[in-house]
Amino acid sequence: MINRLSSSFEPVVTTTLALSGIAASVLALCASFAASTASADVRLPKLVSSGMVLQRDMAVNVWGWADPGEAVRVSINKTELFTVANAAGEWTVTLPAMKAGGPFTVNVQGDNQITLQDVLVGDVWLASGQSNMELTLSRAEPAFADLVPKINNTQIRQFEVPDHFNFKAPQKDLAHGSWKTATQDNIRKFSAVAYFFADNIHQSEKVPVGIIDASLGGSPVEAWLSEEVLANYSEPYAEAVKFRNDELIEDIKAKDKARANSWYGSIYQKDSGIKDGKFIWADPDFKAAGWQSTLIPSYWGVEDDSLKAPLSVVDAGEGSVWYRKTVHITAEQIAAQGADSALLVMGTIVDADEIFVNGEKVGNTTYMYPPRRYKVDSKLLKAGKNSIVVRVVNNSGLGGFIPDKEYALHLKGSVLDLKGEWLFKRGSNMPALASQTFIRWKPMGLYNGLIAPLTPYAIKGVIWSQGESNAGRADTYVERFPALINDWRKKWGQGDFPFLYTQLSNYVSPGDPRDIRGNWPELRDAQLETLKVPNTAMAVTIDVGEWNDIHPLDKKTVGDRLALGAQKLAYGHNVEYSGPLYKSAKRKGSKVKIKFNHAKGLLAKGGELAGFELAGDDGQFVPAKAKVKGRTVIVWSDQVKKPKQVQYAWRNNPEHANLYNKAGLPASPFKATKL
Repeated sequence: MINRLSSSFEPVVTTTLALSGIAASVLALCASFAASTASADVRLPKLVSSGMVLQRDMAVNVWGWADPGEAVRVSINKTELFTVANAAGEWTVTLPAMKAGGPFTVNVQGDNQITLQDVLVGDVWLASGQSNMELTLSRAEPAFADLVPKINNTQIRQFEVPDHFNFKAPQKDLAHGSWKTATQDNIRKFSAVAYFFADNIHQSEKVPVGIIDASLGGSPVEAWLSEEVLANYSEPYAEAVKFRNDELIEDIKAKDKARANSWYGSIYQKDSGIKDGKFIWADPDFKAAGWQSTLIPSYWGVEDDSLKAPLSVVDAGEGSVWYRKTVHITAEQIAAQGADSALLVMGTIVDADEIFVNGEKVGNTTYMYPPRRYKVDSKLLKAGKNSIVVRVVNNSGLGGFIPDKEYALHLKGSVLDLKGEWLFKRGSNMPALASQTFIRWKPMGLYNGLIAPLTPYAIKGVIWSQGESNAGRADTYVERFPALINDWRKKWGQGDFPFLYTQLSNYVSPGDPRDIRGNWPELRDAQLETLKVPNTAMAVTIDVGEWNDIHPLDKKTVGDRLALGAQKLAYGHNVEYSGPLYKSAKRKGSKVKIKFNHAKGLLAKGGELAGFELAGDDGQFVPAKAKVKGRTVIVWSDQVKKPKQVQYAWRNNPEHANLYNKAGLPASPFKATKL
């Protein structure tokens, strides 16, 4: 019997028999024995529930709990199996491989009966990683405004694994969760990357697709490692063991909460724009005497060539700053708006904001990443002058409005651009607030809490988007990420199932120069090295990020590129699934000839080939010229007569890199240090 319970259960030794002859007699005896003892209802894990998708063409487990010795019968689609719960009350049956189809009903009979409805058989993919996998279609909808409202596909389903860490042992079950269909009632809660991936697979394979979404924003790779693997790395393992102390966790949580409450309580007391709990500076009739003029978007304390007299730079430093602007709305625009709500778009703000229109609060966001998109009741708007007031709170580091974002008031049939001159005044000055302790990101906690309960459930493979939180530690990631892949495959016991992952997109931290080299190239290189692990594929995404947003919205391209890897590795289709990957480089005189894999139809997209750099004996890289020659690229520079190193797209935001293959897939960044 196939048993995939090793990471969550002690080994279960049971007998699984078809219900006929002797088996039926055994069942009767076991039922009689169970009835004579104290009984507990047979119970299933949260993942095994109505609406689930079972993996096709593979023996699959159904498991759960009952009284020790209790007989359990499981039936689906004319197949009936039974087993007996072991001494620990654990049981499992292994259903034979089934073809794609459904919906089916699954009956589980012990001393009680459970009936699971609307069960499909198709392909099941685990979607995991950090925030760019977690990001929902609700968040990405502005980029797909015409698509998301039309999604209605009951053949695509998602189970969202609840966030729950555990440092003591692998969990056997999840706290809650249910399978949801990709219909309008649920779709905006789906992982955007996972949905677009599933939609691509559903269209190409014509089978139901189930997504198990086990992802958590900000999580480093170490959080997803099992104890067995983590024990090989002394420092993170010691940290994981440290957090087995419940009292320590509660003490840290209490201190973090007290520190945050004290800081935010103090800023409200110190803020000159708040009096007796009222936001007096938000009043549309407030006289902003002595307020200065500045530009939105801009950062606090950052000089900008566009900030010419009489415009000012907001002083740097944590605390609060108030902004106000008067916008004029015509009577015709008000009439056209009718009873429909307007939409106020205020880009992205570091860190928190509260926004008022004509004195009424229309929205607030408590941290920097989400886009500010607030509905404005049409009753708040009037013909003539309208005030918009923004209170910005920054608790640490750079504050202000992130550039190259939309700042506008969307009315029916017209848009008022809000970029440009605003009045501002600092409301308070505060010391920086120390960061909270993100216990949920500590090593091993997410493996035990989110992954271990899933391992008995048969899957087709994994899609993974993670790495941002390991930037700066590529030297350890290059070992730990492959270790994760190999360990998860071992825990599932299904051999080398396809593991498809994304490479870091293009991004620069707010306020940094747009072409900063940073430490993301090294992490991308570690991801490139991970392709040495068998049956893996990497989706290069350096062309679909947003330099000023760590959460770019184009998740469809990402999902589709991951699906190309699935079409090749999981389904055996003859497709090009990767962009050009560095193979070798050879110096000949002052030029370097570079060979690539996946190089059919190499081309420079949108102009001359760019993104290559050369270095000589001094190790200083300079921009180089490059041209495509067949399936190779020739690189040279008048500044480097004897090249010793070559690199491509070696920046956090390689916006000019434009090497692609005929399939329209971008080349991965790389560095070759020995020519």
